[in-house]
Amino acid sequence: MTTTIVHFLVNGRPERAEFRDDCSAAEVKALFRAAAEASPRHVLKMFASDGRRMNISPKMQANDPESVYRLELVAADQSRVGMSQELDSMEDRLQHLESRVMEEAGGELLCDLKKQVESFKEKLESVEHLSWMGLFKEHGHQELSQKPKSLELSELEERLQVRRKYLNMRQWEKAEMLMLLQVMFTDLDFLSAFHIKLDVLQNFLFEVSCHYNNIPFHNFRHCFCVTQMMYGLIWLTDLRSKFTRIDLLIMLTSALCHDLDHPGYNNVFQINAQTDLALLYNDISPLENHHCAVAFSIMAKPECNILQNLSNENYKLIRGGMIRCILATDMVRHNDILTQFRSLQPEFDFTNKEHKEVLMKIMMKVSDISNEARPMSVAEPWLDCLLQEFFNQSDTEKLKGLPVSPFMDREKVSKPSSQTSFIGFVLLPLFSELTKLFPCLQQHIVEPVQQALKYYSDLERAGREETSREETSRE
Repeated sequence: MTTTIVHFLVNGRPERAEFRDDCSAAEVKALFRAAAEASPRHVLKMFASDGRRMNISPKMQANDPESVYRLELVAADQSRVGMSQELDSMEDRLQHLESRVMEEAGGELLCDLKKQVESFKEKLESVEHLSWMGLFKEHGHQELSQKPKSLELSELEERLQVRRKYLNMRQWEKAEMLMLLQVMFTDLDFLSAFHIKLDVLQNFLFEVSCHYNNIPFHNFRHCFCVTQMMYGLIWLTDLRSKFTRIDLLIMLTSALCHDLDHPGYNNVFQINAQTDLALLYNDISPLENHHCAVAFSIMAKPECNILQNLSNENYKLIRGGMIRCILATDMVRHNDILTQFRSLQPEFDFTNKEHKEVLMKIMMKVSDISNEARPMSVAEPWLDCLLQEFFNQSDTEKLKGLPVSPFMDREKVSKPSSQTSFIGFVLLPLFSELTKLFPCLQQHIVEPVQQALKYYSDLERAGREETSREETSRE
């Protein structure tokens, strides 16, 4: 019998678990549940260092402290608690069956079968309400092109809904977000202008959603949020009358793909840890280059290639534009891009190619970091998710002996302090500069951000005063 040793983080705390390969699935889960001090009502989710979801079972791959896993607890519905014993029993039976198949059919066949099952399972779980995939949970048979009844929106209502800058993406299921993304592409006339077949667009959107990882912030909901903001800005600024249809396709598709396969660890971590991405891209925007590569690898599949009916010239224009827009989201480039945009402001020319390219980068950047332009009830939960991802990174940096990013250290960063600096030095200057070109954006992006700055400044001030009172009382 062999012993597997697994190193993992739970609530920022390093833990270690040991189990033999003859343990049952229930015993292994009980081991991790005890380490996490979790109740039977909690669901355990394990993630690899690259953000990939892992199955908690005796077949788990061992690791070392340098490639630590992350264990998360999710509160489960009380009605499901009674099912855990039955599911564990089922998993034991499946494990036994897997061993028999391995003996009789060999490992290669088993691996192939498992890949096919996992792929089909993910598709079923992701689109259970999505009528255009032909999969229905409770609504019976419908036309494939018909919108899911769960949305209950007319075509006009869909368009008005998705153009709202305050759209709260947390209200939507994944299938519904996919449908709204389809509305955006349709509403901007991309399907007719570029001869995109509806099923190809749907396949493309689904594949994009599958290539966002289950991490706290840079996930598919963030992708949807950024794309919806870009879509809203296009309408608010009337860019349809100023840009070509190709420009608009570049901007919306870049927003959709801008964080594909994000691992939850930023470029500084990639470079300091000398990851495969950093080595592949020579420390130059490793994540952003990777996002671009994944986007075009998806479109390399004929069934997902929304650009397949374009001329070579237009394909190159769109590819080059998307690469520029996505690379612009690397904050290392922030000051250079903003300075360049400022220099063009006095005589901005919408017919000038260079001017347009810089504006497209600015629009991409604004959309990417636009959460604070939304109501606090929408923005603040996103900040919590971002800080969780930051803290996960700093915990890993400490374990690996890497330099710890100061703004990510859970022992040094507070929510108010993180936002006052970011809003004051990054958001407001960027948003204000764009508003000079489009004054109509003042009420939509600048004023809400000013209100957010006041909110977090007041919180920070109150925190300092409370600390001062506590120190005085101890003297």
